[in-house]
Amino acid sequence: MTFVRGLWKVVVAIKDGLSLLFLILFFGLLYVILSATPHAGGPTHGALALTIDGPIVEQPAEVNPFAGPAPREYRRAELVHALDVAAQDPRIQAVALDLDIFAGGRQTAISDIGAAIRRVREAGKRVVAYATAYDDDTYQLAAQADEVWLNPMGAVIIAGPGGSNLYYAGLLERLGITANIYRVGTFKAAVEPWSRNDMSPEARQANQALADALWSQWQEEVGRARPNAQLAAYIGAPGDAIQRTNGDMAEAARAAGLIDRIGDKTAFKARMAELVGGGEDGMPGSFRAVLYDSLLIRTPLLGRGGNIGVLTVAGEIVDGEAGPGTAGAETIVQALEAGLRDNRLGALVVRIDSPGGSAIASERIRQAIVNVRARGLPVMISMGSVAASGGYWIATGGERIFAEPSTITGSIGVFGVLPSFEGALRNLNIGADGIRTTPLSGEPDILRGPSDEADRFLQMGVEGTYRRFLALVSEARRLPVARVDEIAQGRVWDGGTARQLGLVDQFGSLEDAIRAAAERAEIPEGNIQPVFLEPEADWLTRWFGGSARVRSQTNVSPDPFARLARRPQALIRRALDEAEMLLGGAAIQARCLECPPSYDWPGETEGGSLSWLLRLAGGR
Repeated sequence: MTFVRGLWKVVVAIKDGLSLLFLILFFGLLYVILSATPHAGGPTHGALALTIDGPIVEQPAEVNPFAGPAPREYRRAELVHALDVAAQDPRIQAVALDLDIFAGGRQTAISDIGAAIRRVREAGKRVVAYATAYDDDTYQLAAQADEVWLNPMGAVIIAGPGGSNLYYAGLLERLGITANIYRVGTFKAAVEPWSRNDMSPEARQANQALADALWSQWQEEVGRARPNAQLAAYIGAPGDAIQRTNGDMAEAARAAGLIDRIGDKTAFKARMAELVGGGEDGMPGSFRAVLYDSLLIRTPLLGRGGNIGVLTVAGEIVDGEAGPGTAGAETIVQALEAGLRDNRLGALVVRIDSPGGSAIASERIRQAIVNVRARGLPVMISMGSVAASGGYWIATGGERIFAEPSTITGSIGVFGVLPSFEGALRNLNIGADGIRTTPLSGEPDILRGPSDEADRFLQMGVEGTYRRFLALVSEARRLPVARVDEIAQGRVWDGGTARQLGLVDQFGSLEDAIRAAAERAEIPEGNIQPVFLEPEADWLTRWFGGSARVRSQTNVSPDPFARLARRPQALIRRALDEAEMLLGGAAIQARCLECPPSYDWPGETEGGSLSWLLRLAGGR
């Protein structure tokens, strides 16, 4: 009996311990949920406090709550929306634009936000920008403000587009690895890093023309915003400008008219307090601030219900399903079908911001768009910063294409890369042999190298896909196939040139495309209600992911020289990413690797095939 009573006490103790543990976990989870979920509280009067402490993207990637600190990604459309609300809301008197650790974005996206800043100024409200370092992206945005502030220890460093890429042909030869390349297009430079140690004349011609066009547009935009700035002289000889001020970089930028005031962040905030009043806490440098997240919650962009569907194709185009920020074909098609089912749509706008990817996935999305047109709905295409290769493939499904002068598009070409290791095995005295029953048995053979029949088969697959690409463009753009072939060949174009070539119908933003879609659907302008057709985030992302909206974490230094150091880091990281995309992606790809990345964010890269190759080459 004593034993039974003792056993019972043990069971009761375990039960009480588990109950206590459950309660602790429950209240801990409840605390996390309540603290992670953003709320619409906070001031509604004062200056819109817009601290962009991450990159600007078309569609933010899904937040992984267990992956550790990550930069917050800012949706381009939400930034534009918030600035437009600020322009119209009489309670918001100014905008405080803090760009101290801004991680950049593509040129077109920044131009759209710059246009929204100009609308705030046209509404009679002052916009004040601050940073310790202004690079190309940061200054393109800040130049649109009424006042540009620079930290006394800061600098303006404008480099313009350009730089070196990595070429791996020599490395592969050293390792005994053969890059079997299947391609169509004189300018499809995506495969050149695997076949050369330098840039081909054709790729140099195309890339230089694109860089020159984008650089010219950047200078024109910034020049209009800062007409009195000695922009060309400062950019052409920054060392001379700094020498004239005895090495004072901030004073050199002010002397050249690039900035208006020199001061630290406390002085910047004190200036905002002059404009809109001091903060309730009474702390030095505080001002009445309307929080960006609270504003978005009160006046959300991504509402439910509407008559103009906006379907976003952002990031790499891949087969199957994928989270936000990557264009998973099945995910996008399902979102489109759900949007058509749940809304009374009168028209569709497809927003593309993608350098391409899988040809099959691109066709899957294009066909879904064609099916919408078959139902009698007008379909407009809105190109963001990049709509190239597979992105342009999808664009052929619409009836009218809107782009902007700095949009990167074209790259109408197809390729495939298959590594084989016959040389590496030979160097290691390892043999590879086997049997076959057909010419394609065991092919493509990455151990002994693809057979002639496999090479022929793969090349014909690439050529067939390219012919289909040309036919789609020919039909959509009403151009002869021979003419499309002339302007295709894998070459990348800026939006202005693409319009002259007939690849684009007109210049315009997403908002212009929405208005055009409404006009075609005979929807009065006052009744236009856009609805973004995107899958709803799961409960885990909504609860835990909300913390990224409130507490963005970053390890970026505002130091101007740290921004220079980001460039070589980004080069290596991009090389690793490209290797993974080529070696681990679809067999036949319509992808633009010449297109610049959306932003350069320093961070850890897991690496993969290329990092393994580099370790081999280094004997590690």
